[in-house]
Amino acid sequence: MDYRKSAAGVLEKIGGKENLVSAAHCATRLRLVIADNTKCDKTALEDVEGVKGVFEASGQLQIIFGTGTVNKVYDEFIQMAGVSAATKEDVKAAAAQKGNPVQRFIKTLGDIFVPIIPAIVASGFLMGIMESLSFLINNGYLNISTESALFVMANMFSNTAYVFLPVLIGFSGAKVFGGNPFLGAIIGMIMVHPNLQNAWTMTGGVEQYLDVFGLWEVPMVGYQGHVISVIIAVFVMAQIEKFLHKRVPAMLDLFVTPLVSVFLTGFLTMTIIGPVFNVVETNIIGGIQALISIPFGLGSLVMGALYAPTVITGIHHMYSIIDLGQIQQYGVTYWLPLASAANIAQGAAALAVALKTRDQKLKSMALPASLSAFMGITEPAIFGVNVRFFRPFICACIGGGVGAMFASITQLGASGTGVTGIFGLLLCLGSPVKYILMFLIAAGVSFALTWLFGYKNEKPATANGAPAPKAERVPEVKVAVSDANELSVASPMTGTAKTLAETGDDTFAAEVLGKGFVVDPTEGKAVAPCAGTVSTLMGHAIGLECDNGLELLIHIGIDTVQLNGKHYTPHVTEGQHVNAGDLLMEFDIPAIRKAGYKTITPVIVTNSDDYAEVTGNLGAIRANDPLITVKK
Repeated sequence: MDYRKSAAGVLEKIGGKENLVSAAHCATRLRLVIADNTKCDKTALEDVEGVKGVFEASGQLQIIFGTGTVNKVYDEFIQMAGVSAATKEDVKAAAAQKGNPVQRFIKTLGDIFVPIIPAIVASGFLMGIMESLSFLINNGYLNISTESALFVMANMFSNTAYVFLPVLIGFSGAKVFGGNPFLGAIIGMIMVHPNLQNAWTMTGGVEQYLDVFGLWEVPMVGYQGHVISVIIAVFVMAQIEKFLHKRVPAMLDLFVTPLVSVFLTGFLTMTIIGPVFNVVETNIIGGIQALISIPFGLGSLVMGALYAPTVITGIHHMYSIIDLGQIQQYGVTYWLPLASAANIAQGAAALAVALKTRDQKLKSMALPASLSAFMGITEPAIFGVNVRFFRPFICACIGGGVGAMFASITQLGASGTGVTGIFGLLLCLGSPVKYILMFLIAAGVSFALTWLFGYKNEKPATANGAPAPKAERVPEVKVAVSDANELSVASPMTGTAKTLAETGDDTFAAEVLGKGFVVDPTEGKAVAPCAGTVSTLMGHAIGLECDNGLELLIHIGIDTVQLNGKHYTPHVTEGQHVNAGDLLMEFDIPAIRKAGYKTITPVIVTNSDDYAEVTGNLGAIRANDPLITVKK
């Protein structure tokens, strides 16, 4: 491979060095921030030699080359572009500042809600299960005591995340706004204090009002299930706290700043912020519900069709507000089934392309991308397949709209939020047949339209409409492999072996970097799974060129590139030859998880295209036990 030629191709396709803001790399991909997206031809980038995929995330253009290649391309790239090497933090900061105010606002909402989605999902699933059990019990299909300790506790657990949602938002929002997250949590606690009337259980109207200096009265009602007022309150608290930190003497700061920040924000929240934005949020949710309740499902048809385009722009990060607001007002969210229909349709369109295309590279990307979309993760299908060919994307939008229209007509609602696709059924256990029919309608319409009209087995067009030029490729040099029909890769660590789909990372799940499996470790040690040479060492990731011809990537954790090697202790160096079982790296599992990152570790055969089959052993596994089997 000609690394300089690849670097030149990347630089040309992004619009030249004048369009480059910042550049860094991790173990597998270039991470670029570009000034003007319209000057970047992402489709043509796919044909640059060595490029395995192109994604855009968090304001960064991420170009996947793989281990052992990306660092060499990067060295040539920064030399040709005339820029200095940047850290991942530099690129992240540049990306955050690049967007317009609307984009930054949407990103902020995403940063607040993404960390708390697991809690919301857990409660939503449990609420759906409990509602289904109650339906079966009340209709005589199931004989279970609703007064048993297990049932009572499960029922109590099911809505916990929603009852105390302001606390979760307060903690997460304060971190995003630069305030103390624990003070943010206190603001959330104030808004659901037991001395306030519970907004979910009140039946006879407001029982008590509080007179504010004889000027106006505010209702003594909690903010269970509310979102916007909590975000505004925590934002105000963070600004007050930062203002005080700069002006209060250090010897008094510990006492004065928290006290004043909490008291002043609490007073403003209960007297102004809460009442005002409660009305705003109620009107917004009511307006959206009126739109998707237009007769014959026409409003939902439009919103279901437009949902996927909002994913491209990133606006979908703010939809959690709609879901949570509807759950607070109506007990269910009618918005999530619309989103689920749109996501399912994108998966069906990608599946149609995968089954119809004769391009093996496209097929290997489209099939796992479609499965990922059916699980609710649509970015690989949208960016990797459907938008590239455009017509599958339009067909999927139509399919999503039709599925959403059916959901609206049948008044399909979900008990929680955060999960769509196949697993979204668990949030709709009160109406499972409706959800399954919606799934089939959205997928069927999208698949049929894509098969008939959306894809003609052709190369995608470039941004200017011309066919994408075929990159000149040098003959690939195959690494010699052993004569054995099967090659075995041992597990580099002790833990539980799982599939790549369970990483939660789009790139790994779509097998863009190659086929493989993951290990969820229980011990903080990674050993060599085979004899070979260390080709890449980047703090959290190790690349190996095995003596038997396999090329492996051991990526310890998901998105742990942000740690910059913190909590990792390497025991080898690049270029060093190791034997199977040699200690490669130690890592601090509790510290990594405390920092907010998963330690689940993909073990990827990065040259898996050279082999016929890659299979693995799932379940409990110990270091040096067989993990992956590769057939020639």
